[in-house]
Amino acid sequence: MTTTTSHSCDVLVVGSGASGLSAAITAAAAGLSVLVVEKEPRLGGTTARSGGWLWIPDTHLGRELGVTEVPGAARRYLEHEATTHFDAARVDAFLEQGPRAVAFFVGQTALRLDVAPAFPDYHAEAPGGALGRSMIARPFDGRELGPLVKKLGLPLPELTVFGMMLGSGKEIWHFMRAFKSLESFVFVSKRLARHAWDVLRHGRGMTLANGNALAGRLLKSAQDLKIPLWTESPVRELIIEDGAVRGAWVEREGQRMEVRARRGVVLACGGFPHDVQRRQQLFPHAPTGREHYTPSPAGNTGDGLRLAERAGGHVDPTIPHAAAWVPTSVTTRPDGSAGVMPHFIDRAKPGVIAVDARGQRFTNEGNSYHDFVPAMVAASQGRPEVSAWLLCDHRTLRQYGLGCVAPFPMPIGRHLRSGYLKRGAGVAELAQAIGVDAAALQATVQRFNEHARRGEDPDFGKGSRAYNRYQGDPQQQPNPCVAPLETGPFYAIKLVVGDIGTFAGLATDAETRVLDAQRRPIPGLYAVGNDAASIMGGNYPGAGITLGPALTFGYICGQALAAAVPAAEASAAATAATATATGATATLKQAA
Repeated sequence: MTTTTSHSCDVLVVGSGASGLSAAITAAAAGLSVLVVEKEPRLGGTTARSGGWLWIPDTHLGRELGVTEVPGAARRYLEHEATTHFDAARVDAFLEQGPRAVAFFVGQTALRLDVAPAFPDYHAEAPGGALGRSMIARPFDGRELGPLVKKLGLPLPELTVFGMMLGSGKEIWHFMRAFKSLESFVFVSKRLARHAWDVLRHGRGMTLANGNALAGRLLKSAQDLKIPLWTESPVRELIIEDGAVRGAWVEREGQRMEVRARRGVVLACGGFPHDVQRRQQLFPHAPTGREHYTPSPAGNTGDGLRLAERAGGHVDPTIPHAAAWVPTSVTTRPDGSAGVMPHFIDRAKPGVIAVDARGQRFTNEGNSYHDFVPAMVAASQGRPEVSAWLLCDHRTLRQYGLGCVAPFPMPIGRHLRSGYLKRGAGVAELAQAIGVDAAALQATVQRFNEHARRGEDPDFGKGSRAYNRYQGDPQQQPNPCVAPLETGPFYAIKLVVGDIGTFAGLATDAETRVLDAQRRPIPGLYAVGNDAASIMGGNYPGAGITLGPALTFGYICGQALAAAVPAAEASAAATAATATATGATATLKQAA
């Protein structure tokens, strides 16, 4: 491999998700020369396959829709959620700069965001909890990217319909009602026809939604600023001189390239969801590191954390939850490969319950995915595997779907043949199919049904919280989350533990500078996104608590880099200051 010193810039950004791109865009808009390097063949990282939600309180977009923040409420909420790991300086920076970041990106770039005024925080009943803090990227026409669209990461297949991304809200509503409403049928028909035409012409859908729209809009903004985007260019080593990070060695097109960065290097590599060794260290449910399933891109192997640690960076292993947990199911795709399906919404629907290996319910199924998993782990104590089963009857399956199984009129045979979907004519037969005690499962369903017919759940309170009700079915009354399981056959899908990003990351300060174990900043080294420790303290307070801070701290990072003294100058100044101090000390000694 040839070594070539061929590139210099003000800022080197490692990773092309929302955090890395927002840092790059902010720095470039301030006049700095920026280079983004991406390890994978496609751009967008986890962002491109995410839901695309951002949690940022008190934005001008929310205020325009009548969403008002009680002064100090968001801070109280985060302090309540983060508990022992509440970082006041970073939280204050996030709350102060978040609205400014939104104003900058919406006002000066291609990013457009839509606030959901009725979307509650996941713990809206907690001190400081509220509605309307979450927003989502507006759908985007991928053709605006030109040839670059071919390098944009694809959405997660398990979250698409015929490879088509569905925007949250209206589109999903129409698809659920396609055979119940003429208006919805026409809407869905036009949407499918447009998608088919795009695939025929461009090889993929061009109506980008959710996280794909967020990544696409940020890439368009980077493209407008003429920021170079290198794919298949992993960083192998940081360049450290005189205690400061001065750049990195990048592998590109068979060459080992020296990239010098005058202002600094930004690590935005997506955390460590595929780092088996670190999972073994930090995931209690995965004693070998392999008892875990993640839909994150395969390239998210903890590169940023390892690079920083070799430069003296510190990863805090004490955060209560090292990742944003989500119950997942493992399916077989049509090409024979394995797919990981995150269960975000289906658990809250009426007529759906979850049971453990004993055939008993163990939690409120409508709670957030991050809250559901610890309950699943606790219910699996003493058993060889952390798992659970998600159950419903035939009416519920065909009305709402379950996991990868789409609602009527989509066929379910493939999922039955692969074993992903289990079926039984009655509850006892389903129990036999999933390997739980038939009498116990029958008793569980019977007790649930007895109360569900009145819309009640005295055991776990499904439907008692704002977030439960938001994800339920408003047409199901009196409780949008509760209905009995009565119409056979009955179905089940196995749930295991997964994540939608890691929380444990590098210690950073309010300016995103990476800190060592003594909390001293490492000159020239920054970290954002999932490479930095989450400000949520291991909790998941609302939709978008990963991407909201990613965009905000990327903005903060870009501003900090624009204001920073180049590393070489800072090092020279520090050397001069040391020499001056040494000379002064010598003079004092001579005088003495």
